[in-house]
Amino acid sequence: MADLTSEFIGIKSPNPFWLASAPPTDKEYNVRRAFEAGWGGVVWKTLGAEGPPVVNVNGPRYGAIWGADRRLLGLNNIELITDRPLETNLREIKSVKRDYPDRAVIISLMVPCDEESWKDILHRIEDTGADGVELNFGCPHGMAERGMGSAVGQVPEYIEMVTSWVKQYSKMPCIVKLTPNITDVRKPAEAALRGGADAVSLINTINSITSVDLDDFAPEPTIDGKGTHGGYCGPAVKPIALNMVAEIARSPETANLPISGIGGVTTWRDAAEFMALGAGNVQVCTAAMTYGFKVVEEMISGLSDYMDRKGMTSTSELVGRAVPNVTDWQYLNLNYVTKAKIDQDACIKCGRCYAACEDTSHQAIDMSEDRTFTVKDDECVACNLCVNVCPIENCITMEQVAAGQLDERTGETVPEEYGNWTQHPNNPSNVTAAE
Repeated sequence: MADLTSEFIGIKSPNPFWLASAPPTDKEYNVRRAFEAGWGGVVWKTLGAEGPPVVNVNGPRYGAIWGADRRLLGLNNIELITDRPLETNLREIKSVKRDYPDRAVIISLMVPCDEESWKDILHRIEDTGADGVELNFGCPHGMAERGMGSAVGQVPEYIEMVTSWVKQYSKMPCIVKLTPNITDVRKPAEAALRGGADAVSLINTINSITSVDLDDFAPEPTIDGKGTHGGYCGPAVKPIALNMVAEIARSPETANLPISGIGGVTTWRDAAEFMALGAGNVQVCTAAMTYGFKVVEEMISGLSDYMDRKGMTSTSELVGRAVPNVTDWQYLNLNYVTKAKIDQDACIKCGRCYAACEDTSHQAIDMSEDRTFTVKDDECVACNLCVNVCPIENCITMEQVAAGQLDERTGETVPEEYGNWTQHPNNPSNVTAAE
């Protein structure tokens, strides 16, 4: 069987599935239950410095976006960092790590942007036995409005400065959690690296308003007639997270920077995709809040089965496997030709493909009187829209037109030499797709 043991920046855990810093990791009771369910590690809900207490709202804290089947696609969270006393959290972290020495316990931190505040809290957490710290530079609401969280994460100079303080005053491995609320995520990643970070984690939540109450005319969740922007997470943010992880993994400046992938991980397949794009492990929040801690059992068994099928014995063999195939648009092979094919035995004659193609695409699907749908190869540009709207998996597929065959779109044959990507004119000499 595949060995799921993970070693991330020197931190060992029995599998690469960690709970992200969030409500599920707010207290000892939760974390113990998580470890009993099988989670490889946790990032403890963000701790702050001593001082005026953090006060969370006592009304709704989450807004939501659902699919047509009421499946939860995204949560909008307006909860702040922990509102429990620092000493209580530190005592519980020490207790948990003592009883689960094989599990990863990371402490998420967010304090004001001054050197003494960071020095003080790092000194106070040294005795917990925790395996590392994660700097929360991503919180998009509440704390950001107090000059912390994403207010720091959006300024590379601040990231570099605070990270250097942490490395100066602590020997613990340091992960920098990045905000997606920025134009180019590579810049803060580079700043974290310059500051001495051992790794980055991403993405944190996205600034959002998920809905508006059209009776009270206030954003939801609504607190006494008012609402605010929050942090968006869940399956809906996964495509954004995957892209940002890949951008860091394939950038020459940050290609060797370890990444902890976060954003919509719900199944083993989601985790494998993050890892293939360069993440050494993954962090999970919304899936645990939706389905409970035991969702990790499916993640563990699914990833193990997948790795067995692929002949992989270690998660390190999966990490980064897809990175060389992520490229820029101008390096795509424009002579690679495919056409849509409809499996008539699988077709349920719903007509979605025809409606989508006829009204919004290239009018490349015919409908007969008996509602048989066929593709007009001379009009099909292989846009994939019909595949995406079809409710039956694999009913419509894109089939490659082999080199030497006629491309009915252009009236020309597909050149034989374009079967070799390195010879393609859109790929500059001595430049690979990965570059």
